[in-house]
Amino acid sequence: MDTIASLFSFITTPVSWVIVQFHSLYGAIFGANSGWAWGLSIVSLVVLIRICLIPLFVKQIKATRGMQALQPKMKAIQERYKNDKQRQSEEMMKLYKETGTNPLSSCLPILAQSPFFFALYHVLASIANGEEIGYIDGPLLASAREAHIFGAPLASKFTDSAAEVAALGASITDVRIVTAVMIVLMSLSQFYTQRQLMQKNVDLSVKTPFMQQQKMLMYIFPVIFAVMGINFPVGVLVYWLTTNVWTMGQQMYVINQNPTPGSKAQDQYLTRLLKHIGSHGDVKGRSKKKIVAAIVAKGPDRNDNERKFITALTKQGLAAQPDGSVIKSSEATADSDAASGGVAKRQQPKRQSKSQRQTPSKPSPKK
Repeated sequence: MDTIASLFSFITTPVSWVIVQFHSLYGAIFGANSGWAWGLSIVSLVVLIRICLIPLFVKQIKATRGMQALQPKMKAIQERYKNDKQRQSEEMMKLYKETGTNPLSSCLPILAQSPFFFALYHVLASIANGEEIGYIDGPLLASAREAHIFGAPLASKFTDSAAEVAALGASITDVRIVTAVMIVLMSLSQFYTQRQLMQKNVDLSVKTPFMQQQKMLMYIFPVIFAVMGINFPVGVLVYWLTTNVWTMGQQMYVINQNPTPGSKAQDQYLTRLLKHIGSHGDVKGRSKKKIVAAIVAKGPDRNDNERKFITALTKQGLAAQPDGSVIKSSEATADSDAASGGVAKRQQPKRQSKSQRQTPSKPSPKK
C-alpha cells in the first residue's frame, strides 16, 4: 500500500480536495455525517473525471473508426495468408504501423482513470485506519468514518472481520450484503457493456486479433472485478459502479447515434433513418446528413447495410446526394442532364421488323 501511495501521491491530495468540496455542498443538504453526502461526493467525482476524459473518448472512437476503415485490407491479408498464422499476424502489425492505428486504443480511458482509482482507494483506506490524508483531517475524518451507505461504512470491505466492522459502527452482515450486491452489479455492468459492443457495434464480416482480444476481455474483466472487488472499500465500489454505468450509457449513445460501419447497430440505425426520411421526405439533422454523405462518398465500397439503404431509397423514388440530403429520383436525373451541359441524347433509330427490312424502299419520284 505504501508503494502504491507513493506512486500516486501527486494526485491523492487533489482527489481529497475535490471530495471535500462536493461534501460541503451535499452536506448542507443531507447533513455532514450522512452517507448520502459522502456517497454523492464520490459519484460527483466520477462524473467530473469522466467529463474530463471525453476528449480521450473521442480519440478512442476515431481510432476505432480507423480500425474499421482497415477491415477490407485486413480481410485481404487473412485470405492471402490463411494457412500461415504467423505471417498473417506480422502483416497485420505492419498494416497497423503504416496507418498509425492502435488496436489497444480502447484501453485509453481505463488507463487514464487508474491514477484516480488508486488515489481514491488510498484515501478510503486511510479513513478506515483513522489516518488523516490530504484535505480530509480532523472533523472531516470523523465524519467520513461515521458515514454509512445502506448500512455499510464508507471505508469497510467484504473481507473485514466482525471486530473491524464493529469499530466502524456497523454489522458484518450488512457490510457483506451491501458489498456483495455492489460487486455483482459492478461485474454485470462491465460484462453487459463489453457484450453490447461485441454483438452490436463490431463488423463481424472480418475476424481480427483485435476482435478476439475484445471477446476475451468480455469474460475476463468481470471475473477480475469480482475477485478484486472483495478487497475494495464500499466507497471504491461506489466509484467503480458509477464509472461502469457511465461507460454503458456513453456507449449506448454512440452505438445509437454513430454506429460502426458493417455492424448490426448500423443496420438498425439505417432502418430507423429510412423511417425518418419516409416521415419527413428529407434528412433532418446535421449528424444524419453527415452519415448519409459518408455513405454516398463510398460509392462501390459500401458495405451490405449501406447498399441495402441506398436500394431502399431508390425503391421509394429517392436519391441520396453528396451533401447528405435526399431528393426525388426524377430531380436527380434532371440535375444530371443539366450538369452534362443540356446536350440531348442521340435517339436510336426505330427498330424495324424482318419483313420491313427485306422490302426494298421505293425511290422517291423525280420532279
